This record gives sequence, structure tokens and C-alpha cells, in this order.
Amino acid sequence: MEVNGGAVSDPETIRSQFLQLLRTRRNAQLPLTVEPAKPVVKPLFQDVTPPTFSEAMESCPKANIGNLKELLKEENLYLHTEAGDQGKLPVLILSTKGNNQEKRPAVVFLHSTHKCKEWLRPLLEAYASRGYVAIAVDSRYHGERASSLTTYRDALVSSWKNGDTMPFIFDTVWDLIKLADYLTGRDDIDPTKIGITGESLGGMHAWFAAFADTRYAVAAPIIGVQGFRWAIDNDKWQARVDSIKAVFEEARTDLGKNEIDKEVVEKVWDRIAPGLASQFDAPNTVPAIAPRPLLIVNGAEDPRCPLEGLEIPKTRAYEAYGEAHSDKFKLVAEPGIGHQMTPLMVKEASDWFDQFLK
Repeated sequence: MEVNGGAVSDPETIRSQFLQLLRTRRNAQLPLTVEPAKPVVKPLFQDVTPPTFSEAMESCPKANIGNLKELLKEENLYLHTEAGDQGKLPVLILSTKGNNQEKRPAVVFLHSTHKCKEWLRPLLEAYASRGYVAIAVDSRYHGERASSLTTYRDALVSSWKNGDTMPFIFDTVWDLIKLADYLTGRDDIDPTKIGITGESLGGMHAWFAAFADTRYAVAAPIIGVQGFRWAIDNDKWQARVDSIKAVFEEARTDLGKNEIDKEVVEKVWDRIAPGLASQFDAPNTVPAIAPRPLLIVNGAEDPRCPLEGLEIPKTRAYEAYGEAHSDKFKLVAEPGIGHQMTPLMVKEASDWFDQFLK
């Protein structure tokens, strides 16, 4: 497969190419197996100062249930998505106890860089209170899949050096495809009503998982969708690069450069996420989600996801959805907001799922 080719307009073709890319970097295939796990007592955050509170996380609409804590059902498990340590996907599922056998809608939540699935618990509880099965996972090299404060950073550098893994976005998308295998087979989930959302890195995961796997029926990526090629061409890549700077510094040294420039950026993306700044970029993958409902929520002043870089993806998406499905695509840019998830964004996503999954 040519990963540096031009635009591919046919959604099925580009989806097939992307899935083929994912398969080229896989360890030995395993049958999908489920292993019981225990709740994580001390979640690992790869931040120097672990986060303690998030207004946005706590703002998610909840049903008015006085004894919600007693009604919640928690499941902790591992899915084996491929051979090797990183092929063990930790999953946290919250739902409400009930005797009815009715299948429920489900939403998958994805955390941001250096966080973990436990950080998402307030969102999981809020959605569970409203009748959803709420699912969170640890992305690659995060949470239970990390062993130190530098696990993710080290994985990115190793990918640049060795070119054998895709720790930035793509490997976790493989896990999310396997997660869909599992979720669609559960007795309590309606397989036609599975949504996906996430914040920042998790928003990128949600975007690419919805593109790659049509079983994700509704998507609402938050502060994650961006134009990688546009950022390179318009010299707006700095904020995104700074968020995972170690790998770019390593590449700069290896390439004999005095500073990180657009050539370094392009080479890193091509190495750790092939096609991210070419055929798998937003102008091709965002429209490929049509006609499934897609909400993109960003900050209008976000330097990591510059709004100007979404003009072409937005235009192509409106064309892909067409008049018949025009209500199924929406891009919200919150004024005055940079790279942060806000209560408004959480509410927009919540309303989106209620509209299309309930």
C-alpha cells in the first residue's frame, strides 16, 4: 500500500487501506478472549502532578437518582487484542443494575494524553444513570498499560527509532476495533447503538475508530479533530508537536537538524503514524464517517487543532452527508476556548448521543 499517495475519495477504499496498514504492524493474532480484572486502586497518571478535579468531567448531565451509587454495576476486564503486553486491553464498564433484558445503547469514552480510564469515571457514571452502558479503556502505553511516568514518551521514541509500532493513535484504534467485536456480542448492548467519544488524544482515537469501524454508529470527538497536512503546510504544527515533544527532539537529532522544522514533523508523522498527514488525514477520513452522526467539538482558539485546518474536512463532510443527512453532521467551535474540554462540550456530546442513540 502506498501511504504517501494523494487523496482517496472512496470511503470504502480508504477504510480498507487503513485497516491493511493496521494489520501490517500487528503482533501474532489471537482469538479475542476476555479475562476478569480487579478495580484499579491507584491509577497511573503520567503527569508530574496527577490531576484531582475537572469541572468539565463533573458537569455531565445525570439522571436524578438518589441511590445511584448502589444501583451502579461495575465491570473490570481485559480483552486480548493481539499477542504481547500491549495486546492486553484494560476495560472499565459501568451500567445500572436492572432485571429487564432490554438491550441498551452504549458509549465508549477515551481519555487524553497521560490520563487513564479511571479519570473518566464521572462521565461513565453520568451516562450509566441515563440508561447507557458506559465503557472506558486505557489507550496504548497508558494506565494499566504503562509501567512508569515515561512509558508513553518512550514508546513514541521507540516507534521513531524502529518503525515497528504506531503508538500515536493507530495502535489504539486496532484495540477499539476489537472492542467493537466484544461489545456487539454482549447481551445487554444494542449492537446498532454504540457511540464513541473522547478528549484530545481520546478525541483522535474516537475520530479514527469511527472512520475505521462502522459499528461505531455515532461519534463525538472532543478537541481531537485536526488537519495534520494543513498544519505542516501553514506552519501551525508547533502546539501539537510540543504536546509530545520528546519524539520530535529525537528525530531532530537523528536528522542532524539544529531545530525542529516542518521536515522533521512530516518525517515523524510518516514514521509513527503512516499516512496521518496524507491520505488518512481529516479531509479524507472525516467525510468517510458519513452518513453516521458525527459531532466535532473544538475550541475556536485551539492551537493544537486550528479551526482553519478543518475548513476542507468540514466542506467535504457537508457534501458527503448531503441534504438527506444534513442534521447528522455538526461542528461546534466554542468561542474564546483553546485546547481544553469544557462543560459546554460535554453537554453538546451528551445531547448528541441522546438524540441519535436513544
